[in-house]
Amino acid sequence: MIAEHAYAVLIRDIPEAGLVAGDVGVVVHIHTRPGDAAVAGYMLELFTVDGRTIDTVSVPADAVRPSTDTDRLHVRPVAAE
Repeated sequence: MIAEHAYAVLIRDIPEAGLVAGDVGVVVHIHTRPGDAAVAGYMLELFTVDGRTIDTVSVPADAVRPSTDTDRLHVRPVAAE
């Protein structure tokens, strides 16, 4: 499980949300199913380099992993909306 307010790294593309593997977000909510302790997914907040929120999106739990101390950030531009 990835804790709330921790960084999460996408491990696969989520094209419908404009996200690609390697994008990093902060967990702002953990989705569970009623009566089931297993994590169903996460609500991620994604930011620009200067800290502005780009979007918040829900992703399945198996689409992300926790960040590690060996991860390196990489920048990619996204179209302005």
